[in-house]
Amino acid sequence: MEAVVERQNAKAALKRVRQNQGSPGVDGMTVDELSVYLAKHWEEVRAHLLAGTYRPQPVRRQMIAKSGGGMRELGIPTVLDRFIQQAILQVLQPRFDPTFSEHSFGFRPGRRAHDAVCVAQKYVQAGRRWVVDVDLERFFDRVNHDVLMGKLAARIEDRRLLRLIRHYLEAGIMAHGVVTERHEGTPQGGPLSPLLANVLLDEVDRALEKRGHAFARYADDCNVYVRSKRAGQRVMGTLRRLYAKLRLRINEAKSAVAWAGARQFLGYSVWIGRGKTVHLRVAAKTLATMKQRVRDLTSRNSGRNLRTMVSVLRSYLVGWKLYFSLAKTPKVFHRLDQWIRRRLRMVQAKQWKRGTTACRSLLARGVPADAARRAAAHLRRWWHIAKHPAMSIALPDHAFDAMGLPRLEADPNL
Repeated sequence: MEAVVERQNAKAALKRVRQNQGSPGVDGMTVDELSVYLAKHWEEVRAHLLAGTYRPQPVRRQMIAKSGGGMRELGIPTVLDRFIQQAILQVLQPRFDPTFSEHSFGFRPGRRAHDAVCVAQKYVQAGRRWVVDVDLERFFDRVNHDVLMGKLAARIEDRRLLRLIRHYLEAGIMAHGVVTERHEGTPQGGPLSPLLANVLLDEVDRALEKRGHAFARYADDCNVYVRSKRAGQRVMGTLRRLYAKLRLRINEAKSAVAWAGARQFLGYSVWIGRGKTVHLRVAAKTLATMKQRVRDLTSRNSGRNLRTMVSVLRSYLVGWKLYFSLAKTPKVFHRLDQWIRRRLRMVQAKQWKRGTTACRSLLARGVPADAARRAAAHLRRWWHIAKHPAMSIALPDHAFDAMGLPRLEADPNL
């Protein structure tokens, strides 16, 4: 605990909380107000931490939509508790991380999702064409406190720190002004939760390593690669037993033993090209989610003008393309580019009025008179008219380039 409250560690934790920003917790204190609060009360907070008498406040419940449908519950700690958790993380992570499995990639310094995806690709390339794809049922909500604390107690001698971590695990959840006690789970939203997840799941990693399995795990996403369906079924049985020891359950509806190309891992799937070379592509489900997001951002009824819409769209597309830069599917990206530009032409078509106004707008953009009149006459059929040659002349591809719309196919370094 002395290391947690040490001045330089506390300053680094405050800096990280400021960088991460985030919403206020149940007390309403913002990140910008935290520095002022600590200037006045840090010595008091520090004394409580060293004495083992500090008690965290409840977390604020916030529901967010999951990409695959449904809702995910986040627990947002107060900014003070986020600061303290960050200070604890900075002390524990350098001690725990070097002991974790090399097959674990989630929430670890110097490791990222791309590393896990590339390792999975290598396993399939090596002939492990079957995958045991395991989805844990509400993992962060199901973490057993006693099991987790037992693992921490084996590594941490400071009882004050152990008690504080348990208090964070047991902090209630506030929703609509009512605090509900929590007896299991570690709330997503606090800096400490990812490390605690890795501490708990490391036992499964070690068991798989001991058996010589080829696998990659990112947080609670674990894929084991084998050479046959029968071998995969045996591994699935082993995983059920290993997770049961941790009092975790496999979501049977979302888990499977299947050909690797039929499953996705962190948004990617694999396909086999010429010479039996294994390539990465964006998984079909991920593509569907992406297209729905673009539809939402390019809604005809949003009220945004075209330039504003392109600016908002760019913020999303740049990050999306950076994440999926490993995909070797230029034709898919080319079709996406065409589809996105057609969406934007459709938006512009709706914003132009029918008849004379639309015709004048098309003429002003260099569309021949006859083509402009024909297009203007059918402007209410927005999706259909977006593919009309007149719209391509009025809004050519280079016009979108000038507005800052990224080309997913042409620029791999967005």
